[in-house]
Amino acid sequence: HIPFVTTINQFVGGVLALAAGFVVGREGPSVHIAAAGSHFLGSWMRLPFNSLRILTGCGIAAGIAAAFNTPFAAVIFVMEVVLREYKVHLFVPVMLAAACGTVLTHAVFGTTNELTFINFQAIEPLLLIYLIFFGFCIGLLGSLFNQQIIWLLGKTQHVKMYMRFMIAALVTGSVGYLMPNALGTEFINLRILFESDPAFNYLLGLFALKFILAIVALGLGIPGGIIGAVMTIGMLVGVILLQPLSGFTPTEHLTTSFALLGLAGMLSSVLLAPMAALSATMELSASPESVMPAIIVIVSAYVTAKQLCKNQSIFIQQLNLQGLKYTTSSIRDVLQKTGVLAVMRSDVTILAESNEQPLLQQLQNVSSGLALHKISNILETTFELVELNKNLNQSADPILRYKIMGVSQQSTMAEVYEILHKQRQGAIYVYDVNDDEPFGVITWTMLYNYLFQEQH
Repeated sequence: HIPFVTTINQFVGGVLALAAGFVVGREGPSVHIAAAGSHFLGSWMRLPFNSLRILTGCGIAAGIAAAFNTPFAAVIFVMEVVLREYKVHLFVPVMLAAACGTVLTHAVFGTTNELTFINFQAIEPLLLIYLIFFGFCIGLLGSLFNQQIIWLLGKTQHVKMYMRFMIAALVTGSVGYLMPNALGTEFINLRILFESDPAFNYLLGLFALKFILAIVALGLGIPGGIIGAVMTIGMLVGVILLQPLSGFTPTEHLTTSFALLGLAGMLSSVLLAPMAALSATMELSASPESVMPAIIVIVSAYVTAKQLCKNQSIFIQQLNLQGLKYTTSSIRDVLQKTGVLAVMRSDVTILAESNEQPLLQQLQNVSSGLALHKISNILETTFELVELNKNLNQSADPILRYKIMGVSQQSTMAEVYEILHKQRQGAIYVYDVNDDEPFGVITWTMLYNYLFQEQH
């Protein structure tokens, strides 16, 4: 669920942060706004929670596609990082959303992206071996980047927000006064920089300052995205790691090629999303020659970060720091994908006992379906599932009664499971969000049978 207030804060704060020169990406606010828009639309239509989850993923895909003009990479990012599964029923809406975001971007800003200056040149076979070391270094750097952001987040999470913003502004403003090029994440500045053939020391200093400013901005909670900052840092690292080769072979024509490979390696090691990094590389370069070198860099950076440094995705580490659950049991994972409307029985009769017509008589007149007994008092109205007792014992109560709870029509089967799995019997009723009157029932037997069919 995405609160409306945070969406406004992201929009206003993101605009101010980008205009002020903080080292954050513009995709952060755009993704948040797009996800919130799709979520609000689904909530207004009262769609089930499992549909809202998919809609939110669609908004994220549209936001990333609009920010970088990379629809395919946006789809893979959502499937790999956000939804964390590859299913056809998820692919189709996410692809359509990414396409819509791209079409609107083309209509407003044209069909080119900001990295069209990258002219990827074929890399000699002997240099492919160097790319393993190249990816190894970037994997270490990406792990360090994540570690420092999480460390800073942990140290300052109890500091008031305005104080964190003031510290970030002071650090960023001081560095920007000394080196203005260290501010922001605009790719046009990198294009001008690479075309001017800068000195190695200048590149190294610029990279170090952007690296620090990105950690400060993201670690202190400045509104903005991490992807743009990571891409900028990765391009600088790629050009820096190209310099050792200049003593053995001409490297002037490989500047933008290694910048792109650095971008791919940083995305892979920071987000731990190798497929998203590869798809972004392919789309941004529009060159088949980039695929093999990118795979080598991405795999070596990913393995270094994941296996050697025990690094996790920056998003997962942020969730861990906040104590937010992002994994579920296999049963709940299956049930979260289905809304209660798809399983419930709607042949429900509501009975209200009165002096004129006792409950037993009403229940005997129910020819088919399930029956609910409505119990009204001054404080509340409750329901119980009732059925005729087929026990032949004369002293037994002729009516079997089960106290039941209600769930919204937007709920998924996971919520039903949480209510029923302990006693493994009984039922729940489904009500409309605008009306507390039940219009459907799910019993434990129905839940069990559905889960068994889904699993087997």
